[in-house]
This record gives sequence, structure tokens and C-alpha cells, in this order.
Amino acid sequence: MTQGWKIVLVVGLLGLLALFYQGLWGNPRLIPTVLIGTAAPNFTSPQVGSSEPLSLDQFRGKVVLLNFWASWCLECRLEHSNLLALNERFSQDQNFVMVGINYQDKEEDAQQYLRTYGSTFPHVRDVKGAVSFDYGVYGVPETFVIDQQGIIRCKTIGPIIGEVYANYTQKILPALLAGSGDAVRC
Repeated sequence: MTQGWKIVLVVGLLGLLALFYQGLWGNPRLIPTVLIGTAAPNFTSPQVGSSEPLSLDQFRGKVVLLNFWASWCLECRLEHSNLLALNERFSQDQNFVMVGINYQDKEEDAQQYLRTYGSTFPHVRDVKGAVSFDYGVYGVPETFVIDQQGIIRCKTIGPIIGEVYANYTQKILPALLAGSGDAVRC
């Protein structure tokens, strides 16, 4: 084996070790999205429990929190009371709205989930999966925060609990409602 091939082999092995190391100790929930800083895709979908359509466009000029959820999702149940608390706290501001997007679910199951766990904000059905596709949703729960100019500022994979919940209540939503969208860090 020539000296050049030995160097290539060693560099390749070191690269694989670095990837392996990052995979073991990296944050498995950290999946970067190319959507941060881009315009939020519009959608029009029927609301859960009715055929009345709801469109993201009707909330232009507001901070919008979109939460993708499903009745079969255990982590969605875990975060649900926090979502209700977020809505209770921030819906007093006329520039804030929350929308739940029901993902890969039967409408009857979604309705039962909302009756069981409560609902204080509108929910729509992602009937053909187009909304979740446009937002690059990998699974549920996933939450997006859109600023008053319609720009996606934050994406959270997993439940809004613990430190994540505190970040939403103390930093993300207050900053966006104050018009400081560029300062938001998820």
C-alpha cells in the first residue's frame, strides 16, 4: 500500500469516528430546519369537528404558534396542559394566536382527544398531509412560531415541557410580541 492510500484511510477513519462521536453525544432532537427565517407556508384546512375552513393568512400581523399533534401521540398528551396554559397566558394579547394541526389522525379520535384534554384554541385537520409536508414535519409533536411578518422564527421538535416551556413563556413569545423577532433563539 502506498503512503497516499494510508493517509486517505486514516483521514477517512478519523472522519467516521467524529461522526460516530457526534451521533452518540449530540442532541437527537436537534434537527435543523431550513425554514427558520423564511416565510411560513400558507394553508387552508377544515377545522376539527366542522368543515369550516381556517387559513393561516387570516392571522397575518399576529404571532402564530402552530402545534402539530395527534390523538395517538403520548408526548402530545404530556405537553397539552402547557399548550393550554400558553394560550391562556398569551391570548390576552390581540397579536397572538395558537392553532393546532391534527396530524395523521382520524377525525373522531381527534375530537375525542380535544373533549378529553380540553381545547381553548382552534384546531385544523391536515387531511392529505400537505400542511405537515410543507412545514417539513418529521413526527409529532412539533411546534412552529411565526412572527408578525409571517416569518418562521422557531421550530421545536418534541413536547413543550420543562426548560422548553420556560423558554417559550419567558423569552420566545414575549420577544416576538414585542417585535424583536430577530433576537429569538429556540
